[in-house]
Amino acid sequence: QVQVVESGGGLVQAGGSLRLSCAASGSIFSINAMGWYRQAPGKQRESVAIVFSGGSTNYADFVKGRFTISRDNATNTVYLQMNSLKPEDTGVYYCRLTMRSGVYWGWGTQVTVSS
Repeated sequence: QVQVVESGGGLVQAGGSLRLSCAASGSIFSINAMGWYRQAPGKQRESVAIVFSGGSTNYADFVKGRFTISRDNATNTVYLQMNSLKPEDTGVYYCRLTMRSGVYWGWGTQVTVSS
């Protein structure tokens, strides 16, 4: 059994910062990637940032230079440091764990950026 739990969301003013955390636990083997996705009301879920097993990262264009993804391999935790937040960053942020055994999602954490 695998658990993926996000934390760190909240309400912040435009220009502010938040740090999201995602902890994976349980039967964790052969992680291929961990990543952050978000879904705004009425929109499809979209990729924000991904970190792969070798350490390489991939960012959506709309967060480049503002968000940083990092990973603690010892604890199977991934972080998303979000700076210079904009109202359009508002949404539910989900963590996705990709392993050889499958793909696992967390329940999400709400991020709201006020103007």
